[in-house]
Amino acid sequence: MTKKSVNPAPSNESVRLDLHDDSERLKLVIEATGVGIWDWQVQAGILTANDRWAEIIGYTIAELEPLSFDTWANNLHPEDLTQAKDLLEKHWRGESELYQFEARMKHKEGHYVWVFASGKTVEWEESGEPRRMLGTHLDITQRKKDHHQFIMASQLLHESQEIARVGGWELNLETGELYWTDETYRLHDTTPEEFNPTVDAGVGYFLPESRVIISDALNKAVNEGVGYDLELETLTTKGRKIDIRTTCNVTQINGVPVRLTGIFQDISEQKEVQRKLESSNRDLKQANSALQLSAHFDPLTELPNRNLLADRMQQAIVKCARGKRSIAIAFIDLDGFKAINDSYGHSFGDELLRKVATNLYNVLRQGDTLARIGGDEFVAIVSDFETPEDASRPLNRMLDAIARTVDVYGKLLKVSASIGVTFYPQDNTNPDQLLRHADQAMYAAKQLGKNRYHIFDIAHDAAIKSKQEELERLKKALINNEFILYYQPKIDLRSKQVVGLEALIRWNHPDQGILPPNTFLPVIEQDILGIELGEWVIKEAIRQLQTLQAATSSLPISVNISPFQLQHADFGERLGEIIAQNPSFKANSLELEILESSALRDIEQVSRIIKSCNKLGVTFSIDDFGTGYSSLTYLKRLPAEYLKIDQSFVRDMLSDKEDLAIVQGIIELAKAFNLKVIAEGVETPAHGDKLLALGCYFAQGYGIAKPMPASDVIPWLAHWSENAELIDATL
Repeated sequence: MTKKSVNPAPSNESVRLDLHDDSERLKLVIEATGVGIWDWQVQAGILTANDRWAEIIGYTIAELEPLSFDTWANNLHPEDLTQAKDLLEKHWRGESELYQFEARMKHKEGHYVWVFASGKTVEWEESGEPRRMLGTHLDITQRKKDHHQFIMASQLLHESQEIARVGGWELNLETGELYWTDETYRLHDTTPEEFNPTVDAGVGYFLPESRVIISDALNKAVNEGVGYDLELETLTTKGRKIDIRTTCNVTQINGVPVRLTGIFQDISEQKEVQRKLESSNRDLKQANSALQLSAHFDPLTELPNRNLLADRMQQAIVKCARGKRSIAIAFIDLDGFKAINDSYGHSFGDELLRKVATNLYNVLRQGDTLARIGGDEFVAIVSDFETPEDASRPLNRMLDAIARTVDVYGKLLKVSASIGVTFYPQDNTNPDQLLRHADQAMYAAKQLGKNRYHIFDIAHDAAIKSKQEELERLKKALINNEFILYYQPKIDLRSKQVVGLEALIRWNHPDQGILPPNTFLPVIEQDILGIELGEWVIKEAIRQLQTLQAATSSLPISVNISPFQLQHADFGERLGEIIAQNPSFKANSLELEILESSALRDIEQVSRIIKSCNKLGVTFSIDDFGTGYSSLTYLKRLPAEYLKIDQSFVRDMLSDKEDLAIVQGIIELAKAFNLKVIAEGVETPAHGDKLLALGCYFAQGYGIAKPMPASDVIPWLAHWSENAELIDATL
């Protein structure tokens, strides 16, 4: 006989394994859904919960222990606590099987989050009192925000349609059902109760010419999937004629149109204005043509005048950039014209100018421009060169054309010309400046003997001279002690305590007053003078720091340094010498700020320099973070302590979602790299509140204090400290 196989009964061990597996699966499900679990021994007053229950409001379980009903109630929004208790009583009275409601709970950081609470009594006392409840908390903050935004968007859309007199429509091609929005009914002087919209009924109200157009457009939309945007005339259901704009977008599935959507817009007022304008324009066309001629052309030579020349220059520049070619701007001044004009009179002079203009015009190409800008001065725009050298032939043709002998009222007269030339885009500036450069080159041609052309030298002209003069003036300013330091406080947004001062250089110019750094620092950016001035700032900041520390509690001072100074071979050694000259210098009282937008050539070398400075008691921060191009490299390699968010993002973060996202991203980056964050550009209390909510605790900006002279710092600190109770009202 063959024995039958028998499945053995499950052992106790396998049952325990199954239960363990089920428990693990349940735990994974709970963790994946982000649900907070709570267990309340009602009569004993004991509350237990999982980690997620505490995380929803920003805590750990350990921070909230021992848990109780009061732990939950104290974190509930006061307006929601009463409702919660009422619902709880109703549940215990048997009026509801589940205890459910949405409430706001206070987050550890001070703001409120929305929570959907659900629970059920699972054990009862013999007396009928609840013994034990189990339930969940689910974070629905984002859902509430999304719902609110949806309501606001729907309301805004409705109001916008009413204000703009724009209605919408939708046609389901599969069912033939036509849907109109409320505004579409209003535009047609009807309501959904009075009128059932259909395609045939809607088309029937259009005026005959418009009816043909809309019928053809609808056929193409239905059969070919082609949308439209038309301005037509139609009647409302009450017989009132209106002008409308109607559009159509086609939705297709597998190449087959299934749905049409679009708008109706009442444009009657705009069309009426347009008709009146068209009538006026027809009446004014002739007058405008005459005015345009006089406004843009020289009455003597009929050449373009200075106004039209500016427009032609702009067009030539745009065309040049598109075609990657060069253009020549030639400034022409006649040689000896004044003597002829004085000798023969103005009528001879005018006729001579007309003849010279004709000769000059005839040697230019069709696409070139010749303008008379006054007296005996002309400007030619000669375009379409591959290189400036290609302009020599047309320039010589112009000289020859002007030098021809001409017959003026029976007198044979002859003049020559001096021509100054500059080339775009080699001379990459605006039209006015191009004209000035050509004018300068024309004077050089006269000085070189006349009857010639001279090309403006971009590389070796006034720009170099101007920069040398600026450098010399700045050297003199440093020698004469014309530079001063202003200070801007930094505060802790949580305690409102001042935590530091940023030293900002200013030029106390004897003639122009106090000048900001952007008016002079760019001139010395790559010059040795920049290092000398940078050392002066550090020395002066440390010197004034001693005075401040003697009068107040110790506050660190931060100083901006240029990458050129930081990467200089002996920067660390020079900094050590400066500190050694100040024996009362305290460690961590000086911070150096590096612009994140600076191009540091060797990150490893800079990192070593910073570490050597750290040994001297000097800390570093990365300034204007978010404006540069090496952000992650800087964060990873540079041993900085602080990260400063650039004011351009902070200032507009309350109204600009992109700026807010950048600020939030920088704060999270700083956390990841274990850096402290300082926000610049804090101008209002709302900025401070938002930064606190995002986890940024240090700030500076005009909302706290504007940069001030050193003499004002101590009084300001005293005033800030004495008015601590008012600070929350101002920031």
